[in-house]
Amino acid sequence: MYHMGFDDLVTAFHDHGRAFHLEVRDDYTGVPGEADALEGFLAGKPLAPAFTAQWYSLMRDVTGSGTSVQRVRVVTEPHTDYIRFALATTPGSLAVGDDIRWLPRNRAPVGLPDDDWWLFDERLIAWTVFEQDGTALPGWVASTDPVIAGHYAELRDQLWSKAVRHGDYAR
Repeated sequence: MYHMGFDDLVTAFHDHGRAFHLEVRDDYTGVPGEADALEGFLAGKPLAPAFTAQWYSLMRDVTGSGTSVQRVRVVTEPHTDYIRFALATTPGSLAVGDDIRWLPRNRAPVGLPDDDWWLFDERLIAWTVFEQDGTALPGWVASTDPVIAGHYAELRDQLWSKAVRHGDYAR
């Protein structure tokens, strides 16, 4: 397990290639800061700039260096409150270079892993570890095994081709 923050993980393992993230959960309120942001959204309050500032800064740096950042969010329909929040806040991420697509869960490949993961430069796979209650544990379980990375690269390509661009999905 890598015990480093996400910023460190991204900057340590990208070489101006491609970073891909799969998100499979319908609720991330167990991740620090997410519950408060969701509560504000549901109350009709604007998103506090501090909530996204670090992510937007990182995405500007990473995509500015030539790395492509792609995300597929596998979602249950009808949407949970959290997914409605994610849909509403996605345009800001798109504006800083984070290319996000959506895949309805019923169109996802059979046997899709239950865990979120990142694939960096087709050589490092890093899984997020969640407790049963949805709390994200610090650090990452990661592998640079080329067979595992190759499998996840094939899965990434399959997911990316099935997923719907944000603008089309949000309609």
